[in-house]
Amino acid sequence: MTIFATRFTRRTLVAALAALGMGGSALAADYTMRISHQFPPAHHTAQSLDQLAKEVKEATKGRVDVQIFGNAQLFKPAQNHPAVASGKVEAAAILSFQWGGTIPEMSVTIIPYLMTSVAKQKAFITSDAARQLDAKMLAKGVQNIAWIVDTNDGIFTSNSKPLVVPADFAGVKIRGLNKLFDEGLLAMGAAPSAMPGSEVYQALQTGVIDAGFTGVEAANSRKFYEVQKYGVASNIILAYDNLVVNPAWWKSLPPDLRGAIQKAADRAVQRSIRKTDGIPPENIKVLNDKGMKAVALTKAQEKVMADAMQPAVKKDFLRATAPDGVKLLEAIDRL
Repeated sequence: MTIFATRFTRRTLVAALAALGMGGSALAADYTMRISHQFPPAHHTAQSLDQLAKEVKEATKGRVDVQIFGNAQLFKPAQNHPAVASGKVEAAAILSFQWGGTIPEMSVTIIPYLMTSVAKQKAFITSDAARQLDAKMLAKGVQNIAWIVDTNDGIFTSNSKPLVVPADFAGVKIRGLNKLFDEGLLAMGAAPSAMPGSEVYQALQTGVIDAGFTGVEAANSRKFYEVQKYGVASNIILAYDNLVVNPAWWKSLPPDLRGAIQKAADRAVQRSIRKTDGIPPENIKVLNDKGMKAVALTKAQEKVMADAMQPAVKKDFLRATAPDGVKLLEAIDRL
């Protein structure tokens, strides 16, 4: 075959494939799922979403292209909900306690020491309590498809002394989470300032706040050990990363593709649940190896903290969520 004939054959083949819709465009996905989130690359939820993207690509044979935009590069944390609801992006992972006044019931899981056990985490995901909150999110224009555990622990970090008992918090300027959780800090005499996790390192570094609060693993991934001497960890809150999607986009997907995404999301949920209660010793060791003096509270010490924080937080929760908050707490009590 001559060179001319070879080139002609190739051109003819390309043209034929294009006519059948099998040319270069066949390599492009039929659907794009952009996921915005605030977590740094080392955060376990960020890594799990990366894994989800790979699983969806494989399960759908490339028909769905999951694109991850982490570290708040696409939208700031507070912008994710309206971005998904308006269709500017197909999906986002939103910290459950960052809904604030939009859905105050979403903060129920951060009532100190209320539902941090592994057994309650597993039971909650398919519970009436979860369905109540799913309905709240749908009413605000987004559909939740996954309750990914962000953390069932927290660590108070500081420089002057470790924050072990309620009296240690008196007068301390500390990172809060939201108005609800911060009621517990106020009850101990602290001065909380709520801010997203991405802003805490700089606030600690510049002295805007004296002490930090975050998940134990996040204290490592966000390098709190560079700016804080002490860390005191406990199973204080349960925070979820809700993977929410635009309802119209979700409904537009063929059932098999929607099912593939849901299965990958379900696996992300299962990866996020710890095997046992308590603070993993290896997480404390990592922080100590990097220069922080970190410890975990005993059960007795946790009870002292719970007694100091929980009443004020529960009272504020019920005030802000009446009458639905009562039903939600009753559902959680049944877990």
